[in-house]
Amino acid sequence: MTTTAPDVSKPVKAKRRGGVMSNTGLYIATGVAAVLFLIPFYLIVRNAFMTDQEITGEEWKWFPTDIQWGNITEPFDDVTVDFARSMWNSLVVAILHTTGILLICSLAGYGLARIPYKHANKIFYAVLATLMVPTAVTFVPSFVLVSSLGWVDTYRGLIIPGLFSGFTCFLFRQYFLGFPKELEEAARVDGLSYWGAYWRVVVPNSLNFFAAIATITFIAGWNAFLWPLVIGQDPSAWTVQVALSSYATNQTVNYHLIFMATAISILPLVFVFLFLQRWLVQGIAQTGIKG
Repeated sequence: MTTTAPDVSKPVKAKRRGGVMSNTGLYIATGVAAVLFLIPFYLIVRNAFMTDQEITGEEWKWFPTDIQWGNITEPFDDVTVDFARSMWNSLVVAILHTTGILLICSLAGYGLARIPYKHANKIFYAVLATLMVPTAVTFVPSFVLVSSLGWVDTYRGLIIPGLFSGFTCFLFRQYFLGFPKELEEAARVDGLSYWGAYWRVVVPNSLNFFAAIATITFIAGWNAFLWPLVIGQDPSAWTVQVALSSYATNQTVNYHLIFMATAISILPLVFVFLFLQRWLVQGIAQTGIKG
């Protein structure tokens, strides 16, 4: 009696039940989520090119009956609010705030992760403890300090108090704990100090993570409202978020002006996000490499 050996020349393909259906369901869910995410942007652009009568009218309109192209220049023509100046102030604040956060927090995170020091863990826990303190608790003391230094209505008052973030320091420490030590040890053998290893080895090999943190920090700095509202008391020191709030008063609300100014104000964020989006997810995913 002879037995036939199984034919192993052809690979056996495992059948996956529900594979097509699960992928279809995933695509549908993703599409629905994308549509829901884009609805606010659609409403901003739609209302920006409408008149106030169309925006507040009882009849819903998907698109403007007559596109009001003149609305584009109206925020810059408003004599009561220097919108161009506020855009410039926000850009300066966001860029300097992002640069300072990256430099200070990355150095702090690298020191806590790599430089041997017996009190490093205690300092790290103290940094984490700052995350439990509500912002409202430190708001008044910070304003009193800034006011006593004469920094009201200045870039220094808008930027310097926010140049350290406990959460960003935590993210950098977690990232550097997972950074390959072999690269730094080779740099140390070549005679580099901790600063040299950080600047010439660690930073060039961590640009993805730095770009991710820069994106988040820039968006936060651009969207900041409460602190710039208190510090920027003079209209010349207003940021774009404070300028937008001035369009809605107890007497009048200029709807199309608010939406057009909002659409213009989010353009820098769109450009930054599109330019750095491929690093954003990668960088955030790397924060949990090692606890």
